[in-house]
Amino acid sequence: MTMLSRLGLTVPIVQAPMAGVSTPELAAAVSNAGGLGSIGIGATDVAGARAMIDATRARTRRAFNVNVFVHGPVRADAARETRWIEALRPLFATVGAEPPATLRTIYSSFADDGDMLAMLVETAPPVVSFHFGVPSSDRIAALKGVGCVLVASATCLAEARQIEAAGIDIIVAQGWEAGGHRGMFDPAEPDDQLGTLALTRLLVTQTSLPVIAAGGIMDGASIRAALVLQAAAAQLGTAFVACPESDADAAYRAALASDAAHHTIMTRAISGRPARCLANRFTRWGASSRLDTPDYPIAYDAGKALNGAAKAVGETGFGAQWAGQGAPLSRPLPAAELVALLWREAMQQPGSGRPV
Repeated sequence: MTMLSRLGLTVPIVQAPMAGVSTPELAAAVSNAGGLGSIGIGATDVAGARAMIDATRARTRRAFNVNVFVHGPVRADAARETRWIEALRPLFATVGAEPPATLRTIYSSFADDGDMLAMLVETAPPVVSFHFGVPSSDRIAALKGVGCVLVASATCLAEARQIEAAGIDIIVAQGWEAGGHRGMFDPAEPDDQLGTLALTRLLVTQTSLPVIAAGGIMDGASIRAALVLQAAAAQLGTAFVACPESDADAAYRAALASDAAHHTIMTRAISGRPARCLANRFTRWGASSRLDTPDYPIAYDAGKALNGAAKAVGETGFGAQWAGQGAPLSRPLPAAELVALLWREAMQQPGSGRPV
């Protein structure tokens, strides 16, 4: 059985989870259009996650994906965090604010969140996906036991082989071009920075699992290219940020529609983990800083506080405006229209405008 038939998809298009941007409305619209819509619950608590799942189910009877973060243990370091706070103090001062006195671990990892596991087993969403790693075998078995199809992101072959060995069903090949957080299992390890094309083909030929290509894919021609590489589907994130159903704020949408879309940067400064976003005041500061960033998500506590203080006075240059390298190709269309357009483009004969 193919991935498409197993999930009931009519088009091989996956909307990336994008915690903080994806909404039940967006996910349901993509699923209803024949793709796989996704919600990201890694940045919320159990009650918030359950509400998002219920809201998505209320809007679609088709399969949808629920994404969780499976980051490793957080290494708190008070001295390092104090240095980070003090380094950020001048940036807070530019918006008339004080930095937090201490930094917190603001997100739990699914690796040790029993309450989140219990909620997912109870609600049994059609698809559950993992970012930053894979959970323990008992958690995988519990989710499979209630019928969830399991997906995990890999940035290299070694991670893909861990996913395969864990008994997960599908791999997302996350290329270097992708927006948002790198799915690296261990961000302290060297990153080979494999592009989407190379990584997808590598995982297709070197593993036995269906592969979803992700990273820089914004239009039908890129989807078609992923399918030629024998990917089972293509995952798009940045392409859906400008949809009216997303939760992106006005500043994020404006930046995506501006020259800023041509200048993405990989940074640890915002959250403590490598992530690709539109360049702004914060990323430029991060590029010049020589400090060791606190662990994810401790550093994110500071980043969110700075962005919140800045937005309160009308400054939007400190936000986490995640975007992939294909950002200039963004089109602000309703999600269902975008899915239909993407698939029409994918079915065109290259260079002719005629269906394949």
